[in-house]
Amino acid sequence: MPAGLTFRLIRATAFAVVCFGLGALAHLLGGGNVSAPTAATALAVSFVAAVPATGRERGTEAILTLLLGVQVVLHLLFSAAPSLLAAPAVTGDHLHSGLVPNVGMLVTHGLATVMTALWLSRGESLLWALLRHLGVRLRLWMCVPHRTAYWAVAVRGFETTPLLSALLEHSLSGRAPPAG
Repeated sequence: MPAGLTFRLIRATAFAVVCFGLGALAHLLGGGNVSAPTAATALAVSFVAAVPATGRERGTEAILTLLLGVQVVLHLLFSAAPSLLAAPAVTGDHLHSGLVPNVGMLVTHGLATVMTALWLSRGESLLWALLRHLGVRLRLWMCVPHRTAYWAVAVRGFETTPLLSALLEHSLSGRAPPAG
């Protein structure tokens, strides 16, 4: 089932902030500068790139691919913006001059992007697991009269076994005897 618009916009915003933060921080640590118009443009680019991908749960590969693509665009944007706004001498103290980074910067960007993608994919899987778990609970709560416990209900014409199985699938129990 596709996600609603509000949920998609929240997810796209979270991705854009993390992606922009990673790119801007790396650029600043590398000796570059980020002006306010460039930052706003970079945040908008990250958001627009993320919106189409937020319709359903994404795996590590999809998140990594999107993050790598947006990081390349942000790198080009951050590197080209000072040369468009300032004199060429200002960009000379950056770790690279021009749009092509050196090997150290590529490795650093790549490592930071992979680590961020793993972090985002773990958050993505936890978010969707939580939503599935809450969805099961909400369905049980809505289908059962509120005056009795939802696990002990026998409603005429209503089969509780599939809902209970779905609830038990997402529950943990630590009330077992110790393993021998």
